[in-house]
Amino acid sequence: MRKNTLQKRILTIVLLINTIILIPLILRKPPIKDWIIVYLFNAVTNIIIDTFLSTYKIVKYPVRLFPKTFKTHLLFDFFIYPTFTVFYNQITYKDKALKAFFKLIIITIPPFLIEVLAVKKTEFIVWSEKWKWYHTFFSIILKSSFTRLFIGIIRRLSILSS
Repeated sequence: MRKNTLQKRILTIVLLINTIILIPLILRKPPIKDWIIVYLFNAVTNIIIDTFLSTYKIVKYPVRLFPKTFKTHLLFDFFIYPTFTVFYNQITYKDKALKAFFKLIIITIPPFLIEVLAVKKTEFIVWSEKWKWYHTFFSIILKSSFTRLFIGIIRRLSILSS
């Protein structure tokens, strides 16, 4: 029970730190509208994907914020990963696809290693036998690439309509 309380405190601290990082990140450089779209698109699609994974018990979150309300990992789905995606889109804003892809692989490694550590050392995440480390790694790369493609299409459409 004590371990569980400590882990919930850690989640709360991570939420506060992420919020402190998120606000200046979204507001720091134009186009702010794009960063808000990226953030919201990522958060909404995260909850859809994570609901599926949680419902079929492919991934479980024994220790999470608001466990009676959400089966998914609210902190990761609505805060950490969308913030990561905004950052990625900002640093690759003017990059061509191949350069952006290589940057994505490089910046995905640290959060991926943190997740692997969390699986092994905490009760934040439990992977079923159907889920392996490479599913996480490649799904983050695929989803982040898709989000970047999505905002690129939005930009083109807004240029065409202007």
